[in-house]
Amino acid sequence: MPADTNPSGDIFGGWVLSQMDLAAGICAGQRAQCRVVTVALDSMSFIRPVKVGDILGVYTEVSRVGRSSLDIHVECWVRRGRIGIREKVTEAVFKFVALDDDGKPIKVPDTGSLPPYVESEI
Repeated sequence: MPADTNPSGDIFGGWVLSQMDLAAGICAGQRAQCRVVTVALDSMSFIRPVKVGDILGVYTEVSRVGRSSLDIHVECWVRRGRIGIREKVTEAVFKFVALDDDGKPIKVPDTGSLPPYVESEI
């Protein structure tokens, strides 16, 4: 049995969650243009199992920007087999806080002050 599976042959939910947190952190950091940390996880739903051999895709979108916080909506989809059916398997909202070099919360930049490559993705 591979290390990241349960006895039923499904991928362990904690592994999927870690992939979601990594993707959400990249999205939040790009939008905040600074260090960010995960502070909460809301409305996590495991919709369908992820099986060994599935191709997992993790998709993110900034759903809310506060003064120093961001909400990132994350969805995971799988492709069953190489050309199989595409199914949504998991979704959640991750909450992040933007931090300065001393680890203190800082303001997330307004959209007009972001680099063009970030602005084009908003």
